[in-house]
Amino acid sequence: MKKIFTSAILTIATFAAFAGAPVKTITGNITGTTNWVADTIYLLKGKVYVKAGSTLNIAPGTIIKGDKATPGSALIITRGAKINAIGTDTKPIVFTSSAAKGARATADWGGLVIAGNAKVNVAGGVAPFEGGNLANPDGNTDDGKYGGLNDQDNSGTLKYVRIEFAGFPYQTNSELNSLTMGGVGNGTDIDYVQCSFGFDDAFEFFGGSVNAKHLVSFRGNDDDFDTDFGYSGKIQFAVAFRDSAIADAVSGANSFESDNDAAGSGASPFTNPVFCNVTIIGPKQTASTTANAAFRSANHIKKNSRLSLFNSVIAGFPTGLKLDGDSCHASADANLLEYNQVVIAGCTKPLDSTGGTAWNISNWFNQTTSGNTVLANVADVLFTDSKNYLAPNLLPAIGSPLLTGALFTNPKLSSTFFTPVTYKGAFGSTNWMSTWTNFNPNNEAYDWGYGVTPTNVNSVFAAQTNFIVSPNPASGNIQLSYTLAASNVAQITIVNAYGAVVKNVIPAATFGTNKQDINISELASGFYTITLKSNGFATTQKLIIAK
Repeated sequence: MKKIFTSAILTIATFAAFAGAPVKTITGNITGTTNWVADTIYLLKGKVYVKAGSTLNIAPGTIIKGDKATPGSALIITRGAKINAIGTDTKPIVFTSSAAKGARATADWGGLVIAGNAKVNVAGGVAPFEGGNLANPDGNTDDGKYGGLNDQDNSGTLKYVRIEFAGFPYQTNSELNSLTMGGVGNGTDIDYVQCSFGFDDAFEFFGGSVNAKHLVSFRGNDDDFDTDFGYSGKIQFAVAFRDSAIADAVSGANSFESDNDAAGSGASPFTNPVFCNVTIIGPKQTASTTANAAFRSANHIKKNSRLSLFNSVIAGFPTGLKLDGDSCHASADANLLEYNQVVIAGCTKPLDSTGGTAWNISNWFNQTTSGNTVLANVADVLFTDSKNYLAPNLLPAIGSPLLTGALFTNPKLSSTFFTPVTYKGAFGSTNWMSTWTNFNPNNEAYDWGYGVTPTNVNSVFAAQTNFIVSPNPASGNIQLSYTLAASNVAQITIVNAYGAVVKNVIPAATFGTNKQDINISELASGFYTITLKSNGFATTQKLIIAK
C-alpha cells in the first residue's frame, strides 16, 4: 500500500489556563552556571548564596520574589561569584515581595547583596556583612564577607533591574538594604536600577570601587545613597524621590549619608566617591508641606568622608547640605571634598555645619568658582511634575535654571565614565525613567514575567525549545533535539491517534541544547503526536511511523 507522508508541523498543545507562571522555590546554595528565565517565578526562601566561581544568569522580564514567610530571605552574590541580571527597558528584571498584590510592604524580604574583592578600609581588608548575620549556614566562613585587593573585580552586571519592598532588620544597626554592595569592584556594570519602598537604605556602598549610572531611589525609609568604608566609585544620573510620610524614626532619614568609617578615622582608602547629575526630591515640596519629623539632611557628609557632588539639584529637605566635623571642613578647604554647579532649592536650612572649630560653610559653598546656587522654593526649579508620585516627570521645564550651566572641567570628572551634558540634575530633555520603572509596584500582580502571559506562554516556550524530531517519518529510532532556557525536568510523551499514551520518557534535561534518542520499534505504523513538556509548558509535533 502506498503511504503518503507530510512534513512535520509544529503545533502548540492546549492546556488548562494557568493562574500564573509556575513557581520554583530556591533555597541554600547556587553552584555552577544557573539560568533563570521569564516563564518561571523564582521564590527565594531564606538566604540563598551564589557560591564563589558560580554564575547566575537572569533573563529579561524575570520575576524573583523574596519569601515574606521566611524573614530575611535574600539573594547573596558571594565574593568570586557573578550575577548577570540583564533586563531591557520593556522587560525589566524585578526582585519583589512574595506578598499578594496590595499587601506588600517595606521589609517583606531581605534584598539583593553583592560581595566583591575590591578594597575596603577596614582592618585586615575584609569584613562581614551586618555583624555576621549573612554567614552561610553551610560553614563556609568566606560567604557573607566582602573586601579584598582587586579594585577591578567583576561581580557581573545589573541592568534594567527593580528591587522592591526589601531591606530587613536582623538586629539594631544590622539591617539589609534594597541593594547592599560590599567591596564591589569597578569591573562590575550597574546601570538602570530602581530601589523602591526599602526598609533601610536603597543603595548601600560598603567600600569598593563600583561605578553606576541611572539609579532611582523611590519612597525609601532611611537613606537613598549610603557610602562608607572607603567607597571610591563614580555615579552619574541618579534620582532620589522621597515620600513626606516615610522616614526612619531611629537614625533619621537623609538622601546622602557618607562616612569614611564608623569612627571617622583616617583609614585608607578614603570614602571619596564622585556623584554627578543627581536629582533629589525631598519630603517638603512646599514650605507648608508637613513632613515626617525624622527627615534630616539631603546630604549629610560626616566622619572624614570626602564625597564630591557636581551638576546636581537638591530640593525640599529640612537641611540641604550638612558638612559635619572638622575633618570634612578641612577636606573641603583642600578641595578633597567639592560641591560645584549644585542647586539647593526649597530647603528650610540650605546649609549647615558642625564641628569643634568655627567654619563658615556659606563662604565655602558660595565661592564664585563653585557655580552653586540657593533658591528659596522647590517651585523655582521648574520641574515638569515633581508632585505626581505615580508618574513623576522630573524633566526641567522651559526656563528652568537646571537646563544650562553644567561643567565637566573639574579633574574629578575627567574619567571617560562620565557623559558630559549641559544640564544640571539627572534629566535634560529625555526621561530615562519612563519605561522600565514602576512607581506603584504594590498594584502589580507579578503573576507572570514580562513578555509572558497566559495567552502566549506556550508559544514563548515553543520558541525557546526549537523542538525537532528526526527522522520524520521514522521506523526504528528517532532523535529529539530541543533547547531549554533553564535546567528543568522535562517529559516526552508519545500519543497515538486514539489519544492513548504509548510511550513516556523523562530525560535528564539541562540548560541549552539537548538530544534524546528514543526507540519506537515496538510502535505500529500510523500517526502520532509527540509532546515535550517542561516547567509547566509544552510544545507538540506530529510524528509519523512507517514500517
